[in-house]
Amino acid sequence: MAKKTIEDIQVNGKKVLVRCDFNVPMDENKVITDENRLRGALPTIQYLIKNGAKVILCSHLGRPKGEFNMKYSLRPVAERLSQLLGQEVKMADDVIGESAHKLASELKDGEVMLLENVRFHKEEEKNDPAFAKELASLAEVYVNDAFGTAHRAHASTEGVAHLLHPAVAGYLIGKELSIMGKALEDPARPFVAVLGGAKVADKIGVINNLLDKVDTLIIGGGMSYTFQKALGGRIGNSILAEDKIDLVKGMMEKAKEKGVKLMLPVDNLAADSFSNDAMCITVHSKEIPDGFEGMDIGPDTRVLFSYEVENAGTVVWNGPMGVFEFENFAEGTRCIAKAMSECKGVTIVGGGDSAAAVEQMGFADKVTHVSTGGGASLEFLEGKTLPGVAALDDK
Repeated sequence: MAKKTIEDIQVNGKKVLVRCDFNVPMDENKVITDENRLRGALPTIQYLIKNGAKVILCSHLGRPKGEFNMKYSLRPVAERLSQLLGQEVKMADDVIGESAHKLASELKDGEVMLLENVRFHKEEEKNDPAFAKELASLAEVYVNDAFGTAHRAHASTEGVAHLLHPAVAGYLIGKELSIMGKALEDPARPFVAVLGGAKVADKIGVINNLLDKVDTLIIGGGMSYTFQKALGGRIGNSILAEDKIDLVKGMMEKAKEKGVKLMLPVDNLAADSFSNDAMCITVHSKEIPDGFEGMDIGPDTRVLFSYEVENAGTVVWNGPMGVFEFENFAEGTRCIAKAMSECKGVTIVGGGDSAAAVEQMGFADKVTHVSTGGGASLEFLEGKTLPGVAALDDK
């Protein structure tokens, strides 16, 4: 369902509450160490400023557990945003208290303020109606631009959207919905999905949904060893979801029925301990010896997987191919990132660890889209409805 965006409504002279995702990492001196989420929010904020809105920003940061803990204050975010926007972002001392109401009532057209961390109130995560009503009372229009929390039905992501109208998407959510939505509904083919990461359990819903849509499904990372075991392979000490073996067999059967090409690693790098300096051998994927655990896809697999990715019309990638935090086991993940950057089709990296890997390895600007939400992109790829999106006004 297409949702209205900020460009579909009048904002001039209106107080606009914008839910952003400013959940950014900071060092011990409160210096923000990764500004991607701040920069990602700028187009929406700049559009609202330019069009004469009174902008009231809100976000969570970390897990303050429902109490005012200044370790999780958004003040450093307000300071950095002021620099990035070239104008002051006024900082409230509270969320729905006297300071917030006073600043909001004094805002002039084109001015910006930031509320304190919405999770300082335990009511936020409970989607408490009274708290949502208090938040809504600050503004006349609601904009959600926090895709990273769109899968949570919290007061600032979902509750408020029922109380303020218009309730619309910002540019970030709009971009996520249009690019990922098109990939799932009307992909350029061949449509290839690459799934990795450690846990099969996290990806069951995604695999089941994608098997109805993709031409090729590539499985790597820690979850691939459960697939190898289900095929009767020896996986040594590799990570295994024993209780998911029957489920995995069912998925492989479904892939066959649907005519989906399911690709598993043919070789792996295996190590005698979980460390970067471990003794490492390259082995056939179904013959990992006892005392060794799979740590990355092997050289032959890299070639096979990369070829599929490079020649795809659409690629969606979620989850690393190995323990990429260890440099000696990062090559598989790097190869997928490189293949994505060389693919002429639509290339989407689905948040979380794969997004971090693409950033670190310098390929982020060479793919079509890096999703800003880990859990949210996974649920979107599963075909689930995201509460923070569903609550917005339809076009």
